[in-house]
Amino acid sequence: MSSLRRLASAAAALAITASGLVFGSPPASALENGLLRTPPMGFNNWNSTQCRAEFTEAMIKGIADIFVGKGLKDAGYTYVNIDDCWALPSRNSAGNLVPDPARFPSGIKALADYVHAKGLKFGIYTSAGTKTCNKAGFPGALDHEQQDANLFASWGVDYLKYDNCNNQGVDAQQRYKAMRDALAKSGRPIAYSICEWGQNQPWTWAAPVGNLWRTTGDISDKWSSMIGKAQANRSLAQYAGPGHWNDPDMLEVGNGGMTATEYRTHFGLWAMMAAPLLIGSDLRKVSDDDFAILKNTDVIAIDQDPLGRQATVLSANAGLVVYSKVLANGDRAVALSNETAATATIGTTASATGIGGASSYTLKDLWSKATRTTTGTISASVPSHATVLYRVSRAGGSTRYEAESAALSAGGTIDANHAGYSGTGFANGANAVGSYVEWQVTGPASALTFGYANGTATGRPVDISVDGTVVATAVPFPATGAWTTWSTVVRPISLTAGAHTVRVTATTADGPANLDYLDVSP
Repeated sequence: MSSLRRLASAAAALAITASGLVFGSPPASALENGLLRTPPMGFNNWNSTQCRAEFTEAMIKGIADIFVGKGLKDAGYTYVNIDDCWALPSRNSAGNLVPDPARFPSGIKALADYVHAKGLKFGIYTSAGTKTCNKAGFPGALDHEQQDANLFASWGVDYLKYDNCNNQGVDAQQRYKAMRDALAKSGRPIAYSICEWGQNQPWTWAAPVGNLWRTTGDISDKWSSMIGKAQANRSLAQYAGPGHWNDPDMLEVGNGGMTATEYRTHFGLWAMMAAPLLIGSDLRKVSDDDFAILKNTDVIAIDQDPLGRQATVLSANAGLVVYSKVLANGDRAVALSNETAATATIGTTASATGIGGASSYTLKDLWSKATRTTTGTISASVPSHATVLYRVSRAGGSTRYEAESAALSAGGTIDANHAGYSGTGFANGANAVGSYVEWQVTGPASALTFGYANGTATGRPVDISVDGTVVATAVPFPATGAWTTWSTVVRPISLTAGAHTVRVTATTADGPANLDYLDVSP
């Protein structure tokens, strides 16, 4: 890059890295309240009870009991959240919200204490308006933000879902920022869920405001609704990251309106999209088959991967969709999803996922648990409304060293402002002769593979040295056409067993290409 462009890119990269974003025009920073570094997992009653009479203190305690007794807590589910209709229709003489004594005779604080005693967290609901969404007209928090935030904190609330009804036309950003500020002053860490339904494109402004934001309207327990939410949400991968997530709404698994195949697709796509996994079914009535979906630890691990990447769409052709998600250890999660009414073969390649070269790859089916190897093709016959979900790992002994683990000469930075890289960033070396990137690797090795991008029209040659000795001079790193187009340079090498230092050093004033990783092959 030019020096001017480097300065701009470095500044952008700092914001992007902090917010976990990949490309586009993200907010300047993310909400740094230290919460929800992975997507929230838990329960919300709305999809199963709405405002009906069965929504009670006894039900919520029962859910907390099931979280512990049936292993959901051990699988990662943490939040037990209540939705609308928990309060009386009017505030008390002090202006405070009052729990409905018929539904919650012990009060909200006692319920939160019960949940906390089980090692879980408790969440509550209100709206950024004068009233909540239910037709009964329960009081909202507009112009009561600090009072309500303080009350929630005093009750031990850990999570707030903040809806969008009866907002009186007040600007969305103004309303949601007001509650953000109130929560910050409440004295208690409270995860903040913006339920704005995607009306004002919150993904473009909500990262510094909330921990997650709804990207869609409400989900319902049918295939067309669920897959529509996935289709709307899947194009927003660039905005998601640790502490700030796209939210296509809660899970319907177990409510009975879809088949087991469709529920597996639902759960699998939410995991691929790094979406919140908030169970929306009454767990007291859920079948063992549905519990097996909700407790699939391999699929949950995709959702909870600490890198925090949302899957991107590699291809979408007439309802046959391929998703790929970069995982923290360099693996890829690949979903082959069939939205059509007939069985179809869906496929991609390991190369298309950007996982890097290898003699073979291991594919683990995260539903059947079967494993197989491939030299590169990732394909399956996928029934109607099903999704085959693989975890893809490189075999053949190749070891990847990400650029973010390398040492850079003065002026070099680890950036994240060009999509398509592996790991959490790439090395952007200084524009100067002698600028270098250096890895500590372990032999033996017969080949070095450098992942790189070069968005200029000219090559970026480098010298390659091992343990201080130059072993290849003026190795070309040709133009790739764009900074988001990644390619590889492979060089034969003879490394003995043990530790070695591999350095690439620029031989022109343009500096080296952007370097993504170094693969060391035996």
